[in-house]
Amino acid sequence: MRGEIVIVGGGAGGLELASKLGRKLGPSKVFLVDSRLSHIWKPSLHEVAAGTLDIHQEGLSYQMLAHDNGFSFVYGPLTGLDAPAKRLTIGPIRTPQEEEVLPERSLAFGALVIAVGSTSNYFGVPGAKEYTISLNATEDAERFRLQLLKLLARADARKPQEPAAGVDIVIIGGGATGVELAAELREASAVYTTYGFQHLKPQQDVRITLLEGAPRILAPLPERVSNAALKLLHERGIKVVNECRVTGIAPDQVSDKNGNVYPSDLCVWAAGIRAPEFLATLGLPLAKGGQIEVDGFLRVKEAPGIYAMGDCAACVDAEGKMVPPRAQAAHQQADYLLATFLRAQAGKAPQAKPYAYKDYGSLVSFGQTTTVGSLMGSLKGLSWFVEGFFARMMYVSLHLMHHAAVLGSVRTGVLALARFLIKRNTPQVKLH
Repeated sequence: MRGEIVIVGGGAGGLELASKLGRKLGPSKVFLVDSRLSHIWKPSLHEVAAGTLDIHQEGLSYQMLAHDNGFSFVYGPLTGLDAPAKRLTIGPIRTPQEEEVLPERSLAFGALVIAVGSTSNYFGVPGAKEYTISLNATEDAERFRLQLLKLLARADARKPQEPAAGVDIVIIGGGATGVELAAELREASAVYTTYGFQHLKPQQDVRITLLEGAPRILAPLPERVSNAALKLLHERGIKVVNECRVTGIAPDQVSDKNGNVYPSDLCVWAAGIRAPEFLATLGLPLAKGGQIEVDGFLRVKEAPGIYAMGDCAACVDAEGKMVPPRAQAAHQQADYLLATFLRAQAGKAPQAKPYAYKDYGSLVSFGQTTTVGSLMGSLKGLSWFVEGFFARMMYVSLHLMHHAAVLGSVRTGVLALARFLIKRNTPQVKLH
């Protein structure tokens, strides 16, 4: 097989780039490689984990997207790269019983874009990898949801004999993922009684603790946003502990450097990310954090014809600052590379200006009705604080924009948004 443009990684940025290029150039020229069969917008994973969003309704099939958008989909993990020969090795696909579904394959390319995202950084904390769940992919969110269901059932059965029975959930990391998951879990717990858990009192028996190492949650955002988020968490009965350095995690508890112990039936790690370790096997130049080093045009250094984008790329902006690993950066980089490849296909000169990251602000969801955040103004350093229904609609619009990009039209995105809103206005929690 050979693809003129091969994109490895079907996350937000990689899938947007493949979809937009496919609609322009067609399946003989554009290939997308991914080790999974379906895509979900990563900011939705906390809703899947809480049970308020059904992955089977929200997930988008790469095969369907390839058919609709005109690119070719290759199912399998990237296991090898021969950069000088411009050839990838795609690993085999096997069933849980180790039966081979697809063999190892080779894929040649004219240009390659690596967009494989990130994974958890445990910072060497003992027990973190073994006893926590990180929401990096759909299978992580589903594992959390099923584990929560089991714990709720057990607590409900013990409740008549043990009045203190309940479920202790500890979330390590007070960034957007940790904060959104805590809020979503509390919102979901309010309707658990309609699913047969008749003895549990959600506000009291589903005990949620959020641990953050910095002096405040959402530390990269303006202090007003952080304070508003803390108030909303407290209103929902969520315990927040700032300046908490976790030193050890066991199956039933979390310990910090001050000797405090937090009971934990279920623990989520949301305290940091790093580039996937397999990138070190590809022979490409890596930065300190394991990301692939790229120049201002997103070209991998010392590797002609190879690009990297999103969380796995170490991209430095014009001011010498690292571009943050955020969805809006991946979206912008996808559009930048789209222009790069379309110019090349048309025989035009390469772009003269390097990629420049633009921060449009941040929004943090607190369940299905409330959002807080900041929006950046046109003047440098100016931002507006937003909250409530208006902020929530803006948060939803980000999902709409992503759907429009990968589904091919604003009309299709609007229909997806309508389904999105209908689902979220229906008071259901998926626990089965």
